Amino acid sequence: MDDFLKWYFSGRPVVASTLGADGYDHTLGDFTAESFTAREREEVLWLERLSAREAATPDDAIDRDLVLSHLRGSIALANWAEWRRDPAAYLGPVFTAFFTPFQQRLKPEPELVAAAISRLAEVPGVLAACRANLDPVLAAPLLVERGLKQARTGRAFLTETVPGMVSDPALAARLADAAAPAADAFDELVTFLDGFSCGGTWRMGEHLYSTLLRERELLGYGAAELHEKGRAAWDSLDARMREVSVRVNGSQDWRAAMETLMDDHPATLAEMRTEYEAETLRARDFVRDRDLVTFPDGEECLVLPSAVYSRPVLSVAHYLAPPPLTSSRTGVFFVPYTPDGFTPEQVRQRLRTNCRAQMPSIAVHEAYPGHHWHLSHMAANPRAVRKVFRTPYFSEGWALYVEKLLHEQGYFDTPATELAHLDCRIFRAARIVVDTALHCDDMTIEQAETFMSTKASLSPGTAQGEVNRYCAWPTQAPSYLTGAIEIDRIRESYRGSPKSFHDRIAGSGGLPLGLAEIAVNGAGTPAG
Repeated sequence: MDDFLKWYFSGRPVVASTLGADGYDHTLGDFTAESFTAREREEVLWLERLSAREAATPDDAIDRDLVLSHLRGSIALANWAEWRRDPAAYLGPVFTAFFTPFQQRLKPEPELVAAAISRLAEVPGVLAACRANLDPVLAAPLLVERGLKQARTGRAFLTETVPGMVSDPALAARLADAAAPAADAFDELVTFLDGFSCGGTWRMGEHLYSTLLRERELLGYGAAELHEKGRAAWDSLDARMREVSVRVNGSQDWRAAMETLMDDHPATLAEMRTEYEAETLRARDFVRDRDLVTFPDGEECLVLPSAVYSRPVLSVAHYLAPPPLTSSRTGVFFVPYTPDGFTPEQVRQRLRTNCRAQMPSIAVHEAYPGHHWHLSHMAANPRAVRKVFRTPYFSEGWALYVEKLLHEQGYFDTPATELAHLDCRIFRAARIVVDTALHCDDMTIEQAETFMSTKASLSPGTAQGEVNRYCAWPTQAPSYLTGAIEIDRIRESYRGSPKSFHDRIAGSGGLPLGLAEIAVNGAGTPAG
């Protein structure tokens, strides 16, 4: 595992430094076509090598099988070749490389600035590789348009946002000066993408989608079965919401009830952040008072506006974990601000989809005992590979599982917050239906947007942003409810207290659910 991680980090220095590995802060890595294809060949060799190794202990077996699941998924995706299809393969690492270190501040500011200046010199090369590698036959217009929107934020991000995160004026000025060539490279990429003509598809197809579910996620079923699970879950939740809706507005029309609840929202984006912060603290106190989990020493969850560069492509709340290979336990719950240039009506719609009835569920999901508690607790696991490879089918599944857990504990204590909790869950069922249908060519984008705005209480604008995300990130959207259902199933067979179950399964990592079940049943070492 040590040898494998050294190889893995050497080809992905931004990933390595984000996780907290030393020695990777000064470079973005090699994004040439030769580098991508070389890594693909080496992954096959690693799969063969690790498949032949016997595990000395049950924990070693989990570690090995975790890496094998990752490799099988990555090898399956080689034929999809994201680096030929999507500018995000280049833009994501660049934005992460400059924002995350200054957000996390694990080193003195002069060291952070020196590393950023070194990386800035490599930005033109990375963006040149993007222009060279994008294939007009494979690249999809939708993915290129997403990349174009992000690329347009690049100049201001590098010359204003990142220097603005530096407290020392002299260092900030040095960083801004060094950013000029990189900002010019972003302008060049914007021009290129704006004129780039392509005709590829973003639809992954049923075969590859099902392969990822079986080989990477270890779920034991494919896209068609998952789609039907989503349909069944939606129908069940719809029936429950009709019952709760009667207590909200006197009718079984839960969509109308949610529309009314959504009108009760903060007046501004800043007020939304303030109210989310208060709700996050309330959730933390509730979880501690009920003794549902063990809190790690030194954990802290900041509640901040979402990063400017992420606003064009992320319309929902999200979370930045403490780097697990370090001692930090400080994470960030990002509140979904709108991009600059949004109209007042677009801002109002964003506020409506973060209404006061929904805030408790979202704070539980992102912070306590959702992502923040899980990832700060998991960081105590002594096995490095568990900190490096996580699947959203566990991490997002966990965050939705604990929403249901806190509902059982009485946290959503009004009909409004209970209905909003169920709405958050039916939204995830709708995601399963839409994501599988989109990528298996059973639904158009327009049909998907209509489904999300009528089968969940999303505004048309938010539904549009959601569907755009699903097109660009296949298999991720179903992870929430799928994982929550699987964790519930594992809990039913566990003999022990709820707290010990939570500590054990969350502390085992962010494992594919089949491996998480093995860890809970006695083979894996829990954190702490």
